[in-house]
Parts: sequence; structure tokens; C-alpha cells
Amino acid sequence: MPGRPNILWISFEDTNPFYGCYGDRVARTPHLDRLASEGCLFTHCFSTAGVSAPARSAIITGTYPTSLGTHHMRTTYQDSRTPQLPTPYAAVIPHYVKCFPECLRAEGYYCTNNFKTDYQFEVPFTAWDECSEKAHWRNRRDKEQPFFAVFNLVRTHESGMWPEKRPGIAFDPARIKLPPYFPDTPKVREALARMYTNIEFNDNILGQLLQQLQEDGLAGNTVVFHWSDHGPLPRGKRWLYDSGLHVPLIIRWPGKIKPGSISHRLISTIDLGPTVLSIAGIAPPAYMQGRAFLGKYAGPARRYVYASSDRIDESYDMVRAVRDKRFKYIRNYYSGSFYTNWGDYLNKHPIMEELWRFHLAGQLKGAQQLLFSRRPAEELYDTRTDPWEINNLAGKRHYRPQLFRLRKALEQWMKDVNDLGPVPETEMVRRWYPEGRQPRTAAPLLIPISQKSWGTEALTAGGTYRLKGPLMVQLYCATQEASIGYTFGQDKHWQIYTYPLLLPRGKTVLRVKAIRIGYQESEERTFTLVVS
Repeated sequence: MPGRPNILWISFEDTNPFYGCYGDRVARTPHLDRLASEGCLFTHCFSTAGVSAPARSAIITGTYPTSLGTHHMRTTYQDSRTPQLPTPYAAVIPHYVKCFPECLRAEGYYCTNNFKTDYQFEVPFTAWDECSEKAHWRNRRDKEQPFFAVFNLVRTHESGMWPEKRPGIAFDPARIKLPPYFPDTPKVREALARMYTNIEFNDNILGQLLQQLQEDGLAGNTVVFHWSDHGPLPRGKRWLYDSGLHVPLIIRWPGKIKPGSISHRLISTIDLGPTVLSIAGIAPPAYMQGRAFLGKYAGPARRYVYASSDRIDESYDMVRAVRDKRFKYIRNYYSGSFYTNWGDYLNKHPIMEELWRFHLAGQLKGAQQLLFSRRPAEELYDTRTDPWEINNLAGKRHYRPQLFRLRKALEQWMKDVNDLGPVPETEMVRRWYPEGRQPRTAAPLLIPISQKSWGTEALTAGGTYRLKGPLMVQLYCATQEASIGYTFGQDKHWQIYTYPLLLPRGKTVLRVKAIRIGYQESEERTFTLVVS
């Protein structure tokens, strides 16, 4: 596959662009700053959700969570205190939707993930060549094979701001600039200082990965992406304000992207997968709702980006948002309710503890009271003049044109993507598991094609089959659009079946199995074929 570049993703969890290269005067991010100086810094990249699993389901498929049924956070966990929820379940996404690394693997790329997934469904074995804490491009057998390697650095997860997990602080809390909706207390400042400390830690790991790329002589032919899944803080993570959706995006592509460039193009994280495929010279599948912004199949710039929020852990909600480069429109379907639904994990955050403490004492003032107020049906913000999204303009006569325009754009988007938010979660799961049981992928069949058999018979597993060569075999699965994997003998590395296999003369032990996302894996079948 000559000329195809390698692609490296280095993502940080729960991170707004609190970096030196984005103008943050507190941050110490020398490796990120250097990466930006060697590539392009994108100023307007936004997540599809303010929380990880829905956002990651969109990234791995190039399709909105509200189209897939992956919009509720979290599906695979059962809380003993809320047994009435339909969890745990694996989302049974549309049969034609795949994890996009399968497209790369089918075209000869070696794909690795180190190591977080969190897609709202079990990771299909066909998605990655390797998915573990040891996954690395260095593990590929053929060092000339192009690779797509993902490293998800978890140190910046919001739990890293809890003092019992990360007691050390490498930044002076007094230098931290607080959002106007947080009370100014030592506990709040220390939590933010830990956030900067964790970003610096991840920056060092990113630097090590870039150094390894250099040592391997691969930097000149590798496209490097850095991004995050969503923001980190109360009124950020879980919410649809920019503090929850605005994420960093830096891309270095030697010879293709001008070093030190800055792009104000509007980008959604749903665009990352299609862009990787485009860079690799692969046309993104038609079902993908993301839009490539680099490479052979790059499309026109976006006018809007969209985001959603539904059940988060224990508490149901339904919020939708649309944003252009300046204005943000938010629709609260549970208008009149409070912004702070119960969230056990959220309430463990030290900043949230401080917010509750001050609220109980009646000491919150001004914007600090926002999280404890009732939600209006609509919110509209001018993010240029009001970057913290404090002053709701939805009721202002002067802003009616913006309100009507964005309201219409949101409604049209919800129709276009067949938003599943209005469908009760219990009903959605019942459709997927009609008898209360997760369906299972059918086991593959093997169909020999030879001079005496032109693909009209299917072999069953077990036993030895003696066939006259030359011999090709087709693999088939009765589960609609299931992915089929195969391997030989005791080899643990599963390959993706895309085309009939030509078998050599002699004995071949072929193992096969299949998976449809959301289903259980099929049983594994073994065929012993002797070709004379």
C-alpha cells in the first residue's frame, strides 16, 4: 500500500483546551505547544455530547448517538439502587454501522487501541488488531504495514481532581483563573490546580509517544491527531455549554499541513473517523453522518455542530443543542426542572461539593446560582461576548432572528438523524431484546469453490475435508451485516474476512467466528481442509 500515511491518535480525557498554544497562561504544555507549531491548531472543535460513552460511540462510528441508540450514559452498568432502569444492555446499533477501524483493516492497515473503548457496546473483535494496555504500532509483524494507532491518556479524567486519587499539585492554586459560576474557595482552586497538573502529566506522555515515532523513523509519514472527548468540570462535563463541548484539536501532517497554521473551521468530533478514512484514501461509508475535513474526500465546511444529552447515570434528561461559530442554542425538554439532577458520581467532585455547601448556606451569588435554578425551555448565547454562557438571550427581541434560525436548524437535524430521544429507553431496549435476552450472532458457514464444487454446498464444522485444488473458500453469516473474522491454527490474531480465501496445497486449519455490534459473538467454528 505505497504512499498511505500512518495515523496516530493521542487523546486526553475530559479536557478543554487549557493549553499554552491556546493562550492559557497557567498551563505548562510544551509538547502540545510544539505539536501545534508543527501542524494546525483548530479553534472550533466541539463534541457531540458532554459525557464520554455517548461521545465515544459517535467517534468510533462517525454516527450520532441519537441515531444509534447510544445516547444514554451509561448502558453496560447496573446500579443496585436503581434496578428499574433497563440496564445493563449493549446498544444494538443499525446493522450497517461498523467501528470505522474495520474499514482501515479491510484496506491493509494495522489498527491498535491503547486502551479505553467505552462505546456503549462490547468491542467487536473485528474492530482492532490489538486492543489492550500493551497495544502499540511497534507490535505489527510487518514493519512496512501502515498503521492507525490510538492512545487514550486517562490521567485527565475528572476523577483526577479528587484529592484522594491525586493528592499532589504541581501548580499554584492562587494563579488559577476561576469560571464566574464557581465560588472562590481553596478547595475549588486546588481541584483546578490538579486539573492542570494532570494535563501536564499527559503532555509528557504525549511527548514520549512523539519521541518513539521519531526514533522509529516514522514521523515524516505519520499524521498525528490530538483531541479530547469533552470537557471536565461541573457545568461542563454532562452539560451542553462550551465548557462541556469545546475540545482541543491539533493535527500535524508533514508536507500537507502548513506548520504553525490555525483553522477556525467548525468541526464536530463525529468528523474524526471520516477524516481518518479520507486521509487513508478510503471513501467514508454513506451512512456516516460525520464529514471529512482533510484528505481525498474532504467535504465543505460545516455551518453548524450539534450535541445531545439524555440519561446520565441515574437521572433522565433530554437536552439538544446547535451551535454556529458564534451563537449557541439549547433546548431543554424537561424545562422547569433544576439543572442539577441527582448524579452520584457528579456529587463526588470536589467543586460540586463546594457548590452544594455554599448553596445550603445561601452564600452563592450571581452566576454561581445558575446550576441551582430552574431551566427555561430555550437558551441562546452569544459565545463571542459571553464565552461562559451566562446571559440567556432567548427572550431578547433583538436576538429573535438568531433564535428562530438556530431553532429551525436543530429541529431539522433531529428529523434528519431520526433522533431516538423521544423513544423511552425501556421501549428501545425491548425492541433490541424482544424476549429479554441479548440476541446472538449466527455462526459462519464455509463454502468451498473448486473444480468440483462451484459454491453450492456449505461445510459444517468438525472433521477433515479433503478437496482438490485449486481451492477458494467463501465465508457466510446469516446475521445481517455481521462482521466475520478468521485465523489459522492457534494464531490469536483475527483477520477480517472481505474476499474469498485462496488456500495453499496441504493441510490448513481455519477458525472462524462472527459478530454483529450489540449481539453476542457467534460460536467459533474450526474447519480442517486438506487440499491436494
